[in-house]
Amino acid sequence: MLIVRALISIAVLPGTVLVLVPAWLLSGGDSAETATSLWRASDPLFWFALLLLVAGLSLLVWTVSLFFRRGRGTLAPWDPPEHLVIAGPYRFVRNPMITGVVTALAGEALLFESASLAAWSLVFFAVNALYFPLVEEPGLRRRFGEEYSQYCANVPRWLPRLRPWLPSDRSAP
Repeated sequence: MLIVRALISIAVLPGTVLVLVPAWLLSGGDSAETATSLWRASDPLFWFALLLLVAGLSLLVWTVSLFFRRGRGTLAPWDPPEHLVIAGPYRFVRNPMITGVVTALAGEALLFESASLAAWSLVFFAVNALYFPLVEEPGLRRRFGEEYSQYCANVPRWLPRLRPWLPSDRSAP
């Protein structure tokens, strides 16, 4: 049952952000002429855009799988992990899932040479930059208490640490 819940949350959240909204934005004609010229293997921008897209999606898959395997939950706020996940990229930065999505959106914006997709990636990040400290983090503090407070004291919200933090490591960065 957890796998079904996880797949639904992936379809609803990153699916909307990375597929539905970009498809809607691109359907308005933004980048229709330039996309075909960009999609050539000889164009370095194509490869850079593809690198960003693959890196962002890989980070997203990694973080979602950690929520599923270690946290025993999903990425959805309505079905969150039961356990605090401090593994993999979460040892460097508190919100690597958002980093993955923003990176994938940047790749899409470059791939399609789309100003509207670039703006969408900035809007998506701005909304999350407000949502996390105002809504998500207070909820995590209530659910996980001192364990989460310790995590916040040692792992930055957006810019990653240079070395991974372990819960037994009591030193701040």
